[in-house]
Amino acid sequence: MSASTEQPAAVETAGVTRVFGSGRGEVHALRDVSLTVAEGEFVSLIGPSGCGKSTLMRLIADLDTPSSGAITVFGKSARQARLDQDYGIAFQQAGLLPWRTVRGNIELPLQTHGASPARRRERTDELLQMVGLSDFGEHYPDQLSGGMQQRVAIARSLAESPKLLLMDEPFGALDEMTRERMQNELVRICAETGCAVVFVTHSIPEAVFLSDRVVVMSPRPGEIRDIVDITLGTAAARGAALREEAVFYDAIRAVREALHGAEPAVVRGAETR
Repeated sequence: MSASTEQPAAVETAGVTRVFGSGRGEVHALRDVSLTVAEGEFVSLIGPSGCGKSTLMRLIADLDTPSSGAITVFGKSARQARLDQDYGIAFQQAGLLPWRTVRGNIELPLQTHGASPARRRERTDELLQMVGLSDFGEHYPDQLSGGMQQRVAIARSLAESPKLLLMDEPFGALDEMTRERMQNELVRICAETGCAVVFVTHSIPEAVFLSDRVVVMSPRPGEIRDIVDITLGTAAARGAALREEAVFYDAIRAVREALHGAEPAVVRGAETR
């Protein structure tokens, strides 16, 4: 494929550094982070608390500005990608509006951007079916379990058919059984939509189960210590049984070794992605 017809990466960061404060009060959250996320790729960010994972997510989402370096989303500035609604965001807390029904919460982005009532209903019906909540459209958030609320939040983040999902520990507050079910659901949803995902997590098994690549970050100032390729097969192969297979534990071991390694490893795969 010629350079003129190549599609831009979903996310590209080049030498991104973020420093908070000034003088003796400076905090170096990120230093010289360069990463490429391809279209349709699932990339998890993992590292110790305070290593800058969420800071990097906020920079990609145009919720903050890098001190130096550049970020593009589908070849655009982060700001333009935000204005064009090229990505959806889901956080650890579902953040649903308690006075709006499930349907009302999901259709909020569509309503905000002027979609017709007919279009809002059609798209919300599609998303309710996708996340398995077709029978709960008229319920309110306080009538739902934590896992169901997170499914609503994911549906809302998909309302405008974004090509990229930014997810900051969306399952961190859930119990283990619900968390695993939500991971299964997310694998299926990503396979159906084809969107790229940047996913922040503290859980090594979660990162391995979901990802094509796991980006391992160092303690602050956050740098990329290693990038581990995960070769567990297609979405269809990533069912509940995968968690009992040796290849899954081998991948967990590889990420754990990269996370706890004494010396930063050479980043693998970064130049070809």
